[in-house]
Parts: sequence; C-alpha cells; structure tokens
Amino acid sequence: MRHERTLDIERLHENADTAERLLKTLANQDRLLLLCQLSQGEHNVGELQDALDIQQPTLSQQLAVLRREELVATRRDGKQIYYRISSEQALAVIHVLYEQFCV
Repeated sequence: MRHERTLDIERLHENADTAERLLKTLANQDRLLLLCQLSQGEHNVGELQDALDIQQPTLSQQLAVLRREELVATRRDGKQIYYRISSEQALAVIHVLYEQFCV
C-alpha cells in the first residue's frame, strides 16, 4: 500500500526563499567544489587549495560567500583556519549531488 504525502503549500511558501538562496549559492563551480570537498570532513585553506586547484584570491572570496550564507563554519588552530559544513540542508544537498555526479 502506497502512502501519499500531502504537500504543505504554506510550509513550501515559508521555505522557498531559503531553498532558493541555497541553490543560488551552490550554482557556482568553485563553491560547489569546496562544499563537495568539505562534505568529506574538515579542511584548512591550504588543503582546500591543493585538493581543488583553486587560486588563493578566488578561494578566499568563495569561502567568504559560504561563511556569509552560513553554510560553513571555521575553527582556528594556531595560524591555520579550518572549515567545515555547518548547514544540515547544504550537507544533504551536497550528498545527493555527490551520489549523482561524483561516484
């Protein structure tokens, strides 16, 4: 027996702008690559630069966008700054994209 879920239009309207913002943020190749890499765990800037071959100015700019959109969080360890995904929604979307395009 199949259970049909009723679409909650009111909730959809409430969350559509949040979903749109997330998708717009993901619609950049460098940010998408960064989040895919961070979905595998925490990394510092040097590790991200080496793994993704994104030049420092672009890397810093895109990490700033991800911080501003509250998709990543940072932690300092000495001179190193480590990044991790802090948004459960972003992580869920990245996992789906990873399964579709990276394996």
